[in-house]
Amino acid sequence: MAYVTNAGWLEAKSMDGMRKCLADEFSRIFIFHLRGNQRTSGERSRREGGKIFGSGSRAPIAITLLVKNPAKATRGEIRFHDIGDYLDQQQKLALTKRFGSISGIARDHAWTEISPDEHGDWLDQRDSSFDGFIRIGEKRDKGATKLFENFSQGVVTSRDAWCYNASATCVGEHVQRMVEVYNDHLAKRPRDGYSDNIEKFIISDSNKISWSRSLKNDLGRGRQLSFRQDAIVRSVYRPFTRQHLYFDRRLNEMIYQIPKIFPNGCKRNRAICVTGTSARAVSCLMVEDIPSFDMIERGQCFPLKLYNSIEEERRKGASLLDETSVPDDYHARDAITDAGLRHFQTAYPGAAITKEDIFYYVYGLLHSEDYRARFANNLSKELPRIPCVKTVEDFRAFLDAGRRLGDLHVNYENAEPYPVTIKQGDLRLATINDPTSFFRVTKMKFDGRGRNKDKTTVVYNANITMENVPLDAYEYVVNGKPALEWVMERQVVKTDKASGIVNDANRYALETVGNPAYPFELFQRIITVSLETMKIVRGLPKLESAA
Repeated sequence: MAYVTNAGWLEAKSMDGMRKCLADEFSRIFIFHLRGNQRTSGERSRREGGKIFGSGSRAPIAITLLVKNPAKATRGEIRFHDIGDYLDQQQKLALTKRFGSISGIARDHAWTEISPDEHGDWLDQRDSSFDGFIRIGEKRDKGATKLFENFSQGVVTSRDAWCYNASATCVGEHVQRMVEVYNDHLAKRPRDGYSDNIEKFIISDSNKISWSRSLKNDLGRGRQLSFRQDAIVRSVYRPFTRQHLYFDRRLNEMIYQIPKIFPNGCKRNRAICVTGTSARAVSCLMVEDIPSFDMIERGQCFPLKLYNSIEEERRKGASLLDETSVPDDYHARDAITDAGLRHFQTAYPGAAITKEDIFYYVYGLLHSEDYRARFANNLSKELPRIPCVKTVEDFRAFLDAGRRLGDLHVNYENAEPYPVTIKQGDLRLATINDPTSFFRVTKMKFDGRGRNKDKTTVVYNANITMENVPLDAYEYVVNGKPALEWVMERQVVKTDKASGIVNDANRYALETVGNPAYPFELFQRIITVSLETMKIVRGLPKLESAA
């Protein structure tokens, strides 16, 4: 049998069972990988080369031949050929035509034999030493030793345009309007046979309301909605981008364990957000506010503290004697487990190590270029495991780096602005009669286009062009792109096509910060953050695990 398919199944963790079945079922398997994955970016996208099926295709493509020979005693003989890097569509098609068949690739001695590992991985096989490290977190295996007691994905609203905005006023107005439309539906709904005909009854006007599965279910159950002003809280929507969020179980599709990390959305905490399984690249970012689901790709957030309400603990009969009291009827405790603390204390006998130390050690370690490179295949398929480095001195070095990185990334709005050159002249000498208009940004862009794009020059608006932006600053990449480019992408005026809602970054600058130059200064501050981050990362010790 022969198939031309999306090649994602060759590497996806979710397809490990399928790969095992194919190896058990067929005597020989031949895979010709044509690349072309355009759901990537930057250098990796260029290496993937041309799309086999032209503009209509973004997926990688593979030709697979499955051979079943009843006379053959062995199964699972796998041969693989990767067409190579940087080839355009025509070059790939020409090579395919030249090979012609399995034997054509064999003539070039171009088949590679694959021996699957115990996980069912064929390509990008994992480093087995990773299994010896303590798990950062674990929810399925209750008996496993783990570092963090609990963790969570970010908030899924299913209606970001309505629940997130640079302006708290806008969030309130939009949600209040949607609540009124919902309750109007509720008042007019038929009483009999309604649940079976909900789709016929509701008005799907995206300018008035954003329906989701849970909201439709609430309507079917006859549950009324109410607007709460105190549900508008601060959130991290994308890296180095704060927005206001309407945080409410009824209007957020999924909030997971976030209430245990940021109760009521108002308590300050710190959490290490790490890319989850199948993310395109390993990344992490520390935050002190509720993260959105897509702040880090497929992210999981590991907190410094966990919170329980006093009322909840009373119902469970929990003792409060060892808890640290915090305002508003909540108690906090360390999220690092006792077993996790013992694990590190055993590794470094006699050293004074606290749970907070371990939290920042983890953040430092996750930034290690050695760690990310060596365990890249593991980290693309499972959550991090955390090694004990060889010496307590190295532990302290990672801890110190993690604390400095955490402070830098959480307090980015307080970083010193980098002194870029302004093409129009020194702004300190300029007479600015209307700062709101002068600093208003709609969309930043690089000077030049395509291959002539100049990242050292950023056009902020018609009044300001920044020059001599250091290229080294773009080396700090978080969640798939340079931190500076996240600023450029998010400090904009954007209109949601479905709802018509406008998200204007300038309103955050004016209403929340009280500084119309905030977007301009934020870009300068993130240059400083990026340069300092890479300085700290490159000063980390070489990764050597304890025996």
